[in-house]
Amino acid sequence: MLRIAGLASNRGRNLRHIADAAPGGAELSVVLSNHDDAPVLDAASGRGIPTESVERDEGESRDSHERRILDALEEYEFDLVCLDGYMRVLTSEFLDAVPTTLNVHPSLLPSFPGNDAHGQVLDSGVRTTGCTVHVVTEEVDAGPIVTQEAVPVFEDDDEASLKDRVLYDAEFAAYPRAVRWFAEDRVTVDSESGRVSVDGDEGGDLPSRRVVSERRGDTLRYGENPHQDAAVYVDDACEEANVVSAPQLNEGAKALSYNNYNDADGALNLIKEFDEPAAAVIKHTNPAGCATADTLSEAYERALSTDPMSAFGGIVALNRECDAETAELVVDSFKEVVVAPGYTDDALSVLTEKKNLRVLDVGELGDISERHTEKPIVGGRLVQERDLWSPTVDDLEVATEREPTDEQLETMLFAWKVLKHVKSNGILFADGTETVGVGMGQVSRVDAVRLAAMKADEHAEGKSADGAVMASDAFFPFPDGIEEAAKAGIEAVIQPGGSVNDDDVVAAADEHDMVMVFTGRRCFRHD
Repeated sequence: MLRIAGLASNRGRNLRHIADAAPGGAELSVVLSNHDDAPVLDAASGRGIPTESVERDEGESRDSHERRILDALEEYEFDLVCLDGYMRVLTSEFLDAVPTTLNVHPSLLPSFPGNDAHGQVLDSGVRTTGCTVHVVTEEVDAGPIVTQEAVPVFEDDDEASLKDRVLYDAEFAAYPRAVRWFAEDRVTVDSESGRVSVDGDEGGDLPSRRVVSERRGDTLRYGENPHQDAAVYVDDACEEANVVSAPQLNEGAKALSYNNYNDADGALNLIKEFDEPAAAVIKHTNPAGCATADTLSEAYERALSTDPMSAFGGIVALNRECDAETAELVVDSFKEVVVAPGYTDDALSVLTEKKNLRVLDVGELGDISERHTEKPIVGGRLVQERDLWSPTVDDLEVATEREPTDEQLETMLFAWKVLKHVKSNGILFADGTETVGVGMGQVSRVDAVRLAAMKADEHAEGKSADGAVMASDAFFPFPDGIEEAAKAGIEAVIQPGGSVNDDDVVAAADEHDMVMVFTGRRCFRHD
């Protein structure tokens, strides 16, 4: 367990925060102040932490004062010294006699050292500041840096508002982080080189710390619901085709809403899966239909006919320049947004006749460059690799007595690419390279099969599940999902496999003369 001696001259809010957070199991063994009436002493006592006060006598030398501080600390065991607004410059008399001493400074050193950091920041006009946790040396605010944390500076900030933001958003994050690293014995301080290294803090795809820099692009009318405020933030470094930076081509139409952005992003990510002309209709981030074909208009017709009722008010995404024929089909029923890598002049003339159909041009689709997705949660953020994997024929393991035909294999691979964008539990029926029915967001896999079957039977136009392929985003825990699929007319199944009941599931498929292949990987999507 790491033990800390804390030194503060006033309130010591960072020390109090560290005491409460106990990063890495660290605890304060003593809090010392150079003022008898410093509020930090009462705050520490209230937490059961021993306290000491050593005021500097009038005319007393700095070395003498520091020796008396060392005498006061002698009865306490500690492995680290943490300063928090300790308003005395320490000398080698103290620093050489104690373990590593840390301080937190309210700016991103080496910029804005000294006592008036916030005033310097505001006078400079910079738009980013933060804090620095550094090793204390005799040179003020110049010791080796352990870690830093950045925060924005707003145009209407004054010193009080900036001080609060730096304290709560930067110092309360960075100082406990540094203490935790010391508690985990991950920090090496090289006094000769003036550098600090932290084991396991190297960069990589998922580094131990992430720094995100985004600017507010726009304030939205509202969030998911009218009582929620919302904004869209822009990552100017993103090179991949995206809806955030896509220009809206129809002047006068209302701006995108929070839900529009979310759905349009999902639609665009789906059609990026395909090299062939592809179209998708998205509703509440789920595919209402998707298809590939020889022409874009044919792909859109097939996608729409999967579930034209649910497609009402949906989002359309195309992976080719939108032509007039496709545009005519899009405006034939109400849609919120259409996303494409360009439009012909004739297509734009058609689309812009619809006053509130937002038309987004994402430019050339190009390569996928963003490798991670993230989801904010209370207290943190989940980050993961994007699911960019799709099986090839060679990845498939045939589990049943019946072998798949070439046509079924083509449909299986198509279905998996679409299924990756269906919320779990997800089931997708496909025929050729078009969707037939989609069962999404169910808490039971067999219910997802029933929903896909109902959609195919009641909502699809000119399509049928009879003879179709079923794709499942995770294994079937029981044969009941296969039984329901057989009732719907499914003849082939692609699924991850891996259930303890795989033998029973495969036996059910054999009983119904189905084909079943395993991918060995699932494609859950929960957000």
